[in-house]
Amino acid sequence: MTIFSSPGFRTGAREGFRAFLPLSVGLIPWALVTGMSMVGIGMTPVQAMGMNVIVFAGTAQLGTLPLIAAGAPLWLIVATALALNLRFLIFSAAIAQGFRGLANGPRWLSGHLLTDGVFATCVTKMMETEDKDWRLGYYLAPSIWSWLLWQSFALVGVLAAGSIPRGWSLEFMATIALMVLLIPMARMRPMLVAAATGGLTAVLLNGLPLKLGLFAGIFAGIGAGLAADHWHTKGELA
Repeated sequence: MTIFSSPGFRTGAREGFRAFLPLSVGLIPWALVTGMSMVGIGMTPVQAMGMNVIVFAGTAQLGTLPLIAAGAPLWLIVATALALNLRFLIFSAAIAQGFRGLANGPRWLSGHLLTDGVFATCVTKMMETEDKDWRLGYYLAPSIWSWLLWQSFALVGVLAAGSIPRGWSLEFMATIALMVLLIPMARMRPMLVAAATGGLTAVLLNGLPLKLGLFAGIFAGIGAGLAADHWHTKGELA
């Protein structure tokens, strides 16, 4: 019997899906905006969905699209995407123990599927449960659902880019959906420290050219979050 057919995996998958389902609604406007934005800079539907499948990171996609449209150097586009995704260093460090006892294959798959919403939903329960099959099911069910939902509605955005009225304010709805994710994340001290430090730094340095204040906020938040996680872990072991 494989891990994916074990009773623990199936039970965890059901519970993880139910826990994530309310949050997953917020992916819909965000995916629509991303799909429309990719077409808006001149990508073909095939190019847009290729980027969506390979990158699978809405913030990095939207952050790099203006650079792609402006013909920026490849190194700058890659550096921007990496900077915007640095928060996953904190996420992966915080959730890593949830994959204890699992083989490398499921770990690699889980790494690609990690998103803000899945992290916020899964991290606490995965730390508290010893059954590795249950933990993997609890993580993969919402992760795969998130991937399917993202790809589906990004495709809708790509195909309907010229038909969705701008008055719907999807960009605002997507921003609100992301802000909702901060609430469960903020219950963890490293996440709260990272968000507060990054946000304050970005606001204070908002006047810098080329949006360098935003990048400074990203790096400051990542550094503060990793430091807080280290001190928190050290305190638990002491």
